[in-house]
Amino acid sequence: MGNWLERNIVEPGKLPLLLALTAFVLTFLLTRVVTRMIRAGKGPFGNVKAGGLHIHHVVPGVVLTVVGGFGAVASGQDGFGAGVCAVLFGMGAGLVLDEFALILHLDDVYWTEAGRQSVEMVVLTAALVGLVLLGFLPFGVNDLSDEDVQNRGGVIVSIGVNFLFSLLALSKGKPRTAVFGVIVPLVALFGAIRLARPGSPWAKRFYARRPRARSRSTLRAYRHDRRWAGPRRRIQDLIGGKPDPEPARAPAVRR
Repeated sequence: MGNWLERNIVEPGKLPLLLALTAFVLTFLLTRVVTRMIRAGKGPFGNVKAGGLHIHHVVPGVVLTVVGGFGAVASGQDGFGAGVCAVLFGMGAGLVLDEFALILHLDDVYWTEAGRQSVEMVVLTAALVGLVLLGFLPFGVNDLSDEDVQNRGGVIVSIGVNFLFSLLALSKGKPRTAVFGVIVPLVALFGAIRLARPGSPWAKRFYARRPRARSRSTLRAYRHDRRWAGPRRRIQDLIGGKPDPEPARAPAVRR
């Protein structure tokens, strides 16, 4: 079965990556279905507790990731064992990143606005791994010819330039563009040449004495957020569930 998949669907050697990605996505989706049912009080599921302690699913996720990762290193890239380890790793990564926001904030923010970061991280990870499966490699190494590969200087220059583009995009307050630019260099170039977002390190350093650039940056960021914030939130709600409404705060009383 594995040989047939590698001959007809994926490139040789990429079957474990395909299995890991599939397990990652399916585990995340199944986890979200179960947690939404628990939240709604439906079905036979419930929170896992031990002695009154709520065991978050990031805990078994870490165990599966460790077992799958070390198992993959020990078993090599081929064979049944490598496939099993890839599935275990993908399942563990799905459970861990589903609670990425909890790890980031060190607080149970699963059904809050901050919890949307988990959904965004899962989608970002799945997209990047998918690009690697399609043949993209970090920093544009896949764009090099055999002659360029033999020329170590050319490889170093190519990697350095693409890394610089990603770094510039990151300094301009565009982390998603910078991350995708690691895999697809033209994306990072697009982010590097455009205006920085207000509040980014680049804007603070180079727009402080340029009011026109600062105004254009603020206006462009406002238009971009107004156009895409709504659709992005709806997609996040569709995938991960709608966060709980934040409690209304009483107005401050002046004395």
